[in-house]
Amino acid sequence: MWVHSLDPVLFQLGPLQIRYYGIAYLLGALFAYWMLLHAQKNKQLNLTKTEISDLVTWLVAGVLIGSRVFYIVFYNPSFYLENPLKIFAVWEGGMSFHGGFVGIILATYLFCKKKTQSFFHIADILSAPLILALGLGRIANFINGELYGTPSNLPWCVVFPPEAQCRHPYQLYDGLKRFMIFGYLVLLSRTQWSSGFIFWNLVFFEGLGRFILDFVKDEFTVLLLTPGQWMSLAMVGISGYYLWRIYKRT
Repeated sequence: MWVHSLDPVLFQLGPLQIRYYGIAYLLGALFAYWMLLHAQKNKQLNLTKTEISDLVTWLVAGVLIGSRVFYIVFYNPSFYLENPLKIFAVWEGGMSFHGGFVGIILATYLFCKKKTQSFFHIADILSAPLILALGLGRIANFINGELYGTPSNLPWCVVFPPEAQCRHPYQLYDGLKRFMIFGYLVLLSRTQWSSGFIFWNLVFFEGLGRFILDFVKDEFTVLLLTPGQWMSLAMVGISGYYLWRIYKRT
């Protein structure tokens, strides 16, 4: 058993706080930028450096807006109706993975439509940096002491004050799962696949892993499953269908 006592603030300069949560997003954006530049240099992407910078900006906006909107609407609408100014306090947590994922997809789609680029081609390139950023985000969740799991008596359980019970470190489980998916996607990217294959692998395994792990997440349920599990089932079903179509075609 370990009692959580980590400070979510890395360091502070006057009123400015540098938090681990923000660093996770920054590293994810930088890695996405690097991956896109790498694809451009290898003649795999027909975008200028300025357009790549614009795309990364769109992605950051998409993940922030989407994750925040989903969290407010599906997880805690009454709190934000009573405290509307808290809507903008993203540094305090309260971000939904599924919302961020939808936000990134929508931002990428709109950008590709504007620049006449292939959505699935760019989605394949972005899949690995996206899941890495999400894994880092779960480590930041652990440091923040949020999104913990159900009560547990396992040797590695953690007490998250003000909770008194020892709980599953759900954030670390989910972070490890995402790092494993990241390694798998990197291996896939070394071989030529049909457009969209890497992206749909990301959707399938992230959805499947999230569905399984949410059984130890401390969250309300709807018809025996958490909201995240229902959304993850949709991810598995949709991606499984498209992977099957790619398999039949190739």
